[in-house]
Amino acid sequence: MSTFASNRREFLSALVGGAAGLTFTYRAFGQNAPPPIKATKLSDNLAVMMGDGGNVGVVISPEGLMMIDGGVPDRAGDLAKAISEQVDAHKVTTLFDTHWHFDHVGSNEMLGRAGAKIIAHENVKKRLSVKTTMEANGRTFDPLKPEGLPTQEFSRSGKMTFGKEKIEYVHIPAAHTDGDTYLFFPGPNILHTGDMLFNGFYPVIDYSTGGWVGGMAAAAEAMGKVGDAKTRIIPGHGPLATKDDLKAAHEMLAAVTQRLEKMVKEGKSVDEAVAAAPTKDFDDRFGKGMFKPDAWTKIAYTSVVRHNQKS
Repeated sequence: MSTFASNRREFLSALVGGAAGLTFTYRAFGQNAPPPIKATKLSDNLAVMMGDGGNVGVVISPEGLMMIDGGVPDRAGDLAKAISEQVDAHKVTTLFDTHWHFDHVGSNEMLGRAGAKIIAHENVKKRLSVKTTMEANGRTFDPLKPEGLPTQEFSRSGKMTFGKEKIEYVHIPAAHTDGDTYLFFPGPNILHTGDMLFNGFYPVIDYSTGGWVGGMAAAAEAMGKVGDAKTRIIPGHGPLATKDDLKAAHEMLAAVTQRLEKMVKEGKSVDEAVAAAPTKDFDDRFGKGMFKPDAWTKIAYTSVVRHNQKS
């Protein structure tokens, strides 16, 4: 098993800082078995699978299926079975990676071997092609095998059609990582955010590959302008979201960014930033997930420092 897959448990344990949060942290919380992977049908041609790493979108057509992200590596087979039994039994012909993280690209190698076209931003292929370290947890992930790498890359936003669904995909630089993309389905009015939205808790910010809290705030603001008030949202993690949920995430991220940027300019240390409790008015809503407020503040503060160093 590759380091990319085998470091899964350690990665999750390092991320978890609070009470029960994401379903993919089941081992970190001592559960003996993974949660079931369940489908929710959102329209005639679109469903979401939850219970396997990041949320997975499934687009249905008579010619085959398109998956948006692919869960964790060691449950790729379980995910494929769940899709076949609960959604549609057609072959997956296309996979769209919203970013490079292991809990979203776990089906890449399996589907690549089966001949699926893998689409992603060019920075996703860059990250998946080399050994990559996430400094926030000190873990290193080996590159994917060649068959798991994206076969169709893009550098800018674009449009595509799969079956009957028109899809708009938009890359937002320097948000959760440097390769994030959201997808919007104007027909059913559904937005898939990837990990640019963790619904209801403080998000992972991968500052080692270009992510930063201010970029997450900008992403939430940009996605808030997509669709309308009735747009349904598939977040990267957490339950299905509304525009009000996205607005709340933006308000939190923007406020915390402003506070942390001020502290960085004042030369505060990360410990001083934590002691100032810059998230305290948001902790009741966002602090009960995978990060305790202090742990998340350290990550967010470091992301501001790193972003400023690159600017």
